[in-house]
Amino acid sequence: MPKLAANLTMMFGEVPFLDRFEAAARAGFKGVEYLFPYDHLALVLKQKLREHGLVQVLHNLPAGHWGAGERGIACLPDRVDEFKTGVGQAIEYASALECDRVNCLAGILPQGVSSDAARETFTSNLRYAAPRLAEAGIKLLIEAINTRDLPGFFLSNTRQAVDIIEAVGSDNLFVQYDIYHMQIMEGHLAKTIEAHLPRIAHMQLAEVPGRHEPGTGEIDYGFLLDFIDRAGYHGWIGCEYSPKAGTVEGLGWTKRYL
Repeated sequence: MPKLAANLTMMFGEVPFLDRFEAAARAGFKGVEYLFPYDHLALVLKQKLREHGLVQVLHNLPAGHWGAGERGIACLPDRVDEFKTGVGQAIEYASALECDRVNCLAGILPQGVSSDAARETFTSNLRYAAPRLAEAGIKLLIEAINTRDLPGFFLSNTRQAVDIIEAVGSDNLFVQYDIYHMQIMEGHLAKTIEAHLPRIAHMQLAEVPGRHEPGTGEIDYGFLLDFIDRAGYHGWIGCEYSPKAGTVEGLGWTKRYL
């Protein structure tokens, strides 16, 4: 049975962030994820998790100036020191929250930086981060993101992610497979998941188009979630979508799974 985690960055936006833990638990979720924990004290977040019987399944490394449009700094040659500082911060939070997976966003390729230079920076940063996270018992993930929604994002398909993992050469580097992004970029979801399952340590879902809940778009999630289950994936699947007409109102599709 697929294990669904509520993404509190995108779901339950009807209430303030710290109230979303209770809302997710009431809706039947046992796990939660969100983009970043760093605006809150780890102690406060940990209390929310314990109070509502929730598991923190994932958060991201610090990813630069999000409000200014940055979407990661791991491929930026002039931000290496900032990246390394962020690794320590992510380990501190993930350890406090008992979160065993942290995602690294590559970032948008800057003007004037070649793809080769960005790749070398990205792989070098991952070589730095992977063993440090491993020492703390935390898996490091990388995520491909579609370039329709985010033009210029450096990591944009599964093959590229796997090639980078192989170049880094760490046994503590995995794929975060986002079904929404990869439907847009490459399709062939079931075949790709099956081919790369040993490298996939987390998944996320949303519909295409619109990035709403399953059942509102073109992806046959009834088939796909059953296929993922049969294939032997036992990890969490984060519901990283924007509810079309209210979070609770759009949760009918989860009744098979929660």
